[in-house]
Amino acid sequence: MMIRFYKHRYIYFIISICLILAGVVAVFMNGIQLDIQFKGGTIFKYTYTETIDEIKAENVVAQAVGKTTNGQLQSNMAGSEQMLILSLADNKALTSQEQEAVTVALNEAFPNAHLALAESLTVEPFLGARFFKNGMLAIGLAFLLVLVYVGFRFKNIGGVSAGTMAIIALIHDVFIVTTAFIVFKIPLNDSFIAAVLTIIGFSINDTIVIYDRIRENKHLYGGKISTEELVDKSINQSMMRSINTNIAVFLSITIVYIFAQIYNLESIRSFALPMMLGTISGCYSTICIAGPLWAMWQNYKKPSNLARV
Repeated sequence: MMIRFYKHRYIYFIISICLILAGVVAVFMNGIQLDIQFKGGTIFKYTYTETIDEIKAENVVAQAVGKTTNGQLQSNMAGSEQMLILSLADNKALTSQEQEAVTVALNEAFPNAHLALAESLTVEPFLGARFFKNGMLAIGLAFLLVLVYVGFRFKNIGGVSAGTMAIIALIHDVFIVTTAFIVFKIPLNDSFIAAVLTIIGFSINDTIVIYDRIRENKHLYGGKISTEELVDKSINQSMMRSINTNIAVFLSITIVYIFAQIYNLESIRSFALPMMLGTISGCYSTICIAGPLWAMWQNYKKPSNLARV
């Protein structure tokens, strides 16, 4: 039985719009948090021997320097070294006196933990802003290259329009990944750029497979079937390939997330969790968004429709 994706396209569009609106609501509720890489600030890494309450450590540092602090406990795979990582994202880096005050306050709060400063890293705000701008530029360049490639490769099925619909589907995926960061209160950092670019690669690969099937079926059937049937047939023929590929990717990323959760590796966890949701979104947008949108545009461009405009 063939699934009629084109017939039910508005249901899929409404689902996508609801997800995007949920992201907008999340922005107003949680705000958009920028990590140190984008905003600037200071990172402290302390080794310790006794158990430490990271929430208490955050409060101690916040009282010492009057700045919001994000703390996490991390251990290496062998479990021989325990580390407390404190991130103070701010438009102004800590002075040497404030850094000393943080260390003193922590040792007073945890006298038996034998805290020792292993590393401190300061990121100036202008460097963070430059990194953020370059990251956004990389995402924009990826969109442009996708449009050029799809437009050139699929000229015989309306290359530019095919590329444009693919870009719309990719923007949908970027919104979903961004929403994941906001809902789970993950500060936007280099993991955000990496997750977005990775999802763009996976999603456009699936879309190209469907476009390639549309091109083959158009050559095979010519004008014997309508544009709607052409798209539905092409999606149904390639759907299981897309689903199976994305299931494999999802399971792989899930294992990575579980690994990061066990060892409390925040940098990997902040990449893996949005990637899991982005993988689902990429599969959904490829099957339910890109193809039906392309068919709608092709129907709109028919001479009979243009004559009525």
